[in-house]
Amino acid sequence: MSKRVVIFDTTLRDGEQSPGVSLNLHEKLEIAQQLARLGVDVIEAGFPIASPGDFEAVKTVAEQVRGPVICGLARANRKDIERAAEALRAAEEARIHTFIATSPIHMKHKLRMEPDKVLETAVEAVKFAKSFTSNVEFSAEDAFRSDVEFLCRIFTAAIEAGATTINIPDTVGYATPQEYGAFIKAIINGTPNMDKAVVSVHCHNDLGLAVANTLSALENGALQVEGAINGIGERAGNASLEEVIMALYTRKSVYGLDMSINKSELYRTSRLVSNLTGMLVQPNKAIVGKNAFAHESGIHQDGVLKERTTYEIMNPEMIGIFTNNIVLGKHSGRHAFRERLKELGYTLDDDKLAKAFARFKALADRKRDITDDDLVVLVEDELRAFPEAYSLEYLHITSGTVLVPTATLRLRREEETFEEASCGDGPVDAAYKAIEKITDTGARLASYTINATTSGEDSQGEVSVKLEREGRFYTGRGVDTDIIVASAKAYLNAVNKILFDGLRSVKPERAV
Repeated sequence: MSKRVVIFDTTLRDGEQSPGVSLNLHEKLEIAQQLARLGVDVIEAGFPIASPGDFEAVKTVAEQVRGPVICGLARANRKDIERAAEALRAAEEARIHTFIATSPIHMKHKLRMEPDKVLETAVEAVKFAKSFTSNVEFSAEDAFRSDVEFLCRIFTAAIEAGATTINIPDTVGYATPQEYGAFIKAIINGTPNMDKAVVSVHCHNDLGLAVANTLSALENGALQVEGAINGIGERAGNASLEEVIMALYTRKSVYGLDMSINKSELYRTSRLVSNLTGMLVQPNKAIVGKNAFAHESGIHQDGVLKERTTYEIMNPEMIGIFTNNIVLGKHSGRHAFRERLKELGYTLDDDKLAKAFARFKALADRKRDITDDDLVVLVEDELRAFPEAYSLEYLHITSGTVLVPTATLRLRREEETFEEASCGDGPVDAAYKAIEKITDTGARLASYTINATTSGEDSQGEVSVKLEREGRFYTGRGVDTDIIVASAKAYLNAVNKILFDGLRSVKPERAV
């Protein structure tokens, strides 16, 4: 009989702790809704005590997302736990995830507490969390560098106090698969009441072993995995959930574990997280990288053409990568457009469909053939459209080897229009300076990346930018066949987020 593994997603909590990532409430809710469509069991929506913005995000996710358990992180103290409980009040099912460090180095230098006091604090925290919800997770921060005997003591006490999930994290990514698996097995065997709780693992990727360590833990009795989409998170990141999920599915004969995951939503979830965080997925990334199902070698190409399984152990359509490139053009009608979107997994209401179709027609006038990739980029861009304080009406660029790059543009804000011109080191810099003259955000360009979203000489270009203002980062994204226009759209998208941002949240404290 196979067992069921619990998929715990921490993209919105640990994932957002990635340097340079700062999601607003709208973006967090959008990711949470997509995670629900993916079918994860638990969404760790944030760290409510960290800031008013984090509290509001957890509260909003708890109010609006149904299906997964909604979880909030809390240190082992009453104030944190009360704040988490308040944020989770409207959840269909809530989990409070409380933690305290257990390694000698953390207890001595960070907590300045003796082991017995740490144990007492953990028990009090679990009991208090239990007064708000029956679903309580207890984590021993930096567990892998902790004493096994002490962990068995504290886990036994935590379960007696009411913990239903016990998390054993490798917080600093120090473990190797063989020793981590043996470590998990020793704790399970040494904790007499562990059968009353689900054993969870949370692995970091500092040595590139997070997924391997996670799978090793599952082989040795763990039944919950904690990770993030695209493996984002502190330092080198977390275990990549899409990799764990597809390893468990593809090698079920080895692991013998079931999941309640809609695998066809994996690629879409990866794209969404990448676009909203501004963290691009490397081309050779397992499962979701653009080269994951590409074949350059002639021998490989010949084999795949004859029989796909010669070099592909997974079908790309399993994870939502569609290879049926039916081409639409400027003569294609609304019905064909709607039907192709349905085949790609998108169902739009009448208003969004009308806007998307108008953009499709405009794109078809500039690009001869519209492929599935073009449609996906166009529709996802429309679905993620952010409320515009300023919109771009026109952009004119003069540039060349003997000309000073100059941008002239017009922005609209409600009924007013604003025109400005500026020179720069290049056409993109000139456009950004002109936008900044009008909007006066005081923001600094922290990063700028270009990615060709489709193939061919008339492919669409996608630009991602990060603007930094008062220590907070804002991600902007723009898509167009003209890369300068895409650049201006991306910058303006980030500017609009600055202007609409009322959260002013700070980065959460690092945890587990």
